[in-house]
Amino acid sequence: MSVPVLVLALSAACCLGFGFVLQQNAAQRAPLSDFLSLRLLADLMKVPRWLGGIALMVAGMALGAAALGQGELSLVEPLLATNLLFALALSRRQTRQPLGRQGWAGLLLLGGGVTAFIVAGQPQGGAATADPVRQWLIMGTMSGLALLLTARGRRSRLGSGPVLLALAAGLLYGVQDALTRVSGQRFSEGGLAGLLTGWQPYAVVALGVTGLVLVQSAFETASLRKSLPALTAAQPLAGIICGVGFLGDRLRTDAVALTWETGGLLAVVAGIVLLGLHPAMPHGTPAPAPAVRLQTQ
Repeated sequence: MSVPVLVLALSAACCLGFGFVLQQNAAQRAPLSDFLSLRLLADLMKVPRWLGGIALMVAGMALGAAALGQGELSLVEPLLATNLLFALALSRRQTRQPLGRQGWAGLLLLGGGVTAFIVAGQPQGGAATADPVRQWLIMGTMSGLALLLTARGRRSRLGSGPVLLALAAGLLYGVQDALTRVSGQRFSEGGLAGLLTGWQPYAVVALGVTGLVLVQSAFETASLRKSLPALTAAQPLAGIICGVGFLGDRLRTDAVALTWETGGLLAVVAGIVLLGLHPAMPHGTPAPAPAVRLQTQ
């Protein structure tokens, strides 16, 4: 693993983690009538804290795209999952909660799981799968599952809804990361003309906007403790599936390596859950829908 990819991916994770905290701080005060609506984004644009969070997220996505340009998706995605560590760091500063056993256990599981997966799998690049059927099958499955989760989350927005919406957003972001890498390859090979004549960059924008609405709706109706772990867990898993499925990423597949890779991913998910439920994470409930529109803060 090259040092530039490591630095870029961790820098992206830092920006994403800080950005998610700021976004949720603002989104939880938005009117519930904006749930799953583009109007939610219009309201949040009036809030400086949310704009700061979005700026950090955009910076994180740009750094992540740079990392994807130099490294495999199945390598970069687990590193991006560490954004929860940075979100917890900022939340701890706000709440002044000690890390404690739960925090240390989550940190070790997440960090150890990422390390185990990368060391055991030794992700390597290769030629992208030529079969378009496989590509569309994987992307269609991810998008269809995200649609089902969104439909279910819409009916239970103050119950399990935020978790389901965050899972849906994570799946879409994983596909978006895969198409971001493809877009980067098209730009390298054919310049701006080669990029704009393909459908991939437009799909990246569409997935990004859709995922943003889902994430902000999840943040609006639940705390980070409930929404962010699902988002953080789903995105790398979807990205790894896309990377291996149609981008040509290769992982070791002998019995020992597969065991460590599986154990590493399970440890990552367990660490994400522990950190997401840490007392330092904001756990306030969203305010009821006010009679007036969202005020700036």
